[in-house]
Amino acid sequence: REQNMSLISIIVPVYNVEKYLLRCISSILTQTFSDFELILVDDGSPDHSGSLCDEYALKDTRIVVIHQKNGGLSAARNTGIDWAFANSTSEWLTFIDSDDWVNSRYLEVLLNAAQAYSTNISVCAHVHSSELEKDTSSDEGSLIPQKLTPEELYLNKLDYANVAWAKLYKKSLFRQVRFPVGKYHEDMYTTHQLLFKCDEISFADATLYYYFDNPDGITRSDWTPKRLDAFEAWEKQIQFFDSIQKELLVKQTVSRLIRGCGIHYRAITRSSRLSEKERRHYQNVIRDKLKYCISNYKGCLDDFRHPDYYYGIAYPVRGKIIKTAEKAKTKIKRVLNHG
Repeated sequence: REQNMSLISIIVPVYNVEKYLLRCISSILTQTFSDFELILVDDGSPDHSGSLCDEYALKDTRIVVIHQKNGGLSAARNTGIDWAFANSTSEWLTFIDSDDWVNSRYLEVLLNAAQAYSTNISVCAHVHSSELEKDTSSDEGSLIPQKLTPEELYLNKLDYANVAWAKLYKKSLFRQVRFPVGKYHEDMYTTHQLLFKCDEISFADATLYYYFDNPDGITRSDWTPKRLDAFEAWEKQIQFFDSIQKELLVKQTVSRLIRGCGIHYRAITRSSRLSEKERRHYQNVIRDKLKYCISNYKGCLDDFRHPDYYYGIAYPVRGKIIKTAEKAKTKIKRVLNHG
């Protein structure tokens, strides 16, 4: 087997996805660019996903299967990266989640885009889908790549910037970078570090990656304290962008953190898992994060349509006063209008 001579290593973490695994793997094995190795990392799946991986490996010599104890998505990706460095001469890495799938030209277009501008990362568009059937049609007219700075990608195409998948990376970028084990929102801890190792990246505005909105996925489940990892990730991004003097990206990320406060505050309030004591504790955690932003980033709520909502979370007493004042103003206007 000559797996270690492939140009591209494709890393697929596998956990409890026997319903979707065939769709993912078949979309990879039918790529128009075929010089790749597929590293399937079975992360201690409790279903038949691990044995399905072994069956596929018997059918295609490009497939490598690694079985390990469950360690989470980051641990599985890291295992694939470590294997690629230790056992492969591949020059490129890409990540595909095992319930997602890709267009048949995914590798071809991403590699051509990277080579067109001699960049170390290329990015394509993705689309969310809740369909079980795969639709891999793409806009052929948008396959011509363009060149962007990492900052332009973040400012203009943020949905494509923050995720680890739908990208092709020079493997050497990962020499000292790994995903944070045990964290939710692991992409947000890592992807900006990789992108800003590059002065420029390639972008092909073609929908080549299909992200499955899994009804059993983490983001669909009730709120848990692990969701707070998102705030740590945003805070690390803010520190990073501040250190490289990217003021617009600091502002953008602070805004995302603030919006996250609103979303998480609502989710905590509605959660059926939390006791009343836990609910108050986590509401206060969110409140403190909002207060920090309001105190340390002047004007951070200026662009929000409903800044009073966030002030109301951060400062409940002040929020009640503002609401009472607004109601009084409305009442006075009605009285004056009706003479």
